[in-house]
Amino acid sequence: MHFDQRTQAALRSVGLSQEQIQQASDHAVAATDATATELTSFFERETVYSTMDRAHSSSDIQEHTVEFIDIFTHAADIRGYLRFDSWGVPIEGGRTLDDGSVELTLGGTVNDRVRFAESPDIL
Repeated sequence: MHFDQRTQAALRSVGLSQEQIQQASDHAVAATDATATELTSFFERETVYSTMDRAHSSSDIQEHTVEFIDIFTHAADIRGYLRFDSWGVPIEGGRTLDDGSVELTLGGTVNDRVRFAESPDIL
């Protein structure tokens, strides 16, 4: 089940049955899987652009050559690894935005929420 024990108790206290809580949990897991699929599809291109802050760059927009993205899900969590041409970074969370760009939390040395797009014009 997606919800922890406190959340399940709170949902029961407002009148949801165990079956309804399970249905809500199943919907959350399905939405997470759909988002992971969207993120994977987005990074199945050679080049992406980002708003990543890079120490030795004078540009607000960065260009990246994508090698691969490896995403896995557990309940409502999305985690994985994004590999560019010469470096990689752990990823966490993520969402697709209305303009077709995506947003990920990058770990490690970046440690920030970064927006990616297929074109610099979108950013």
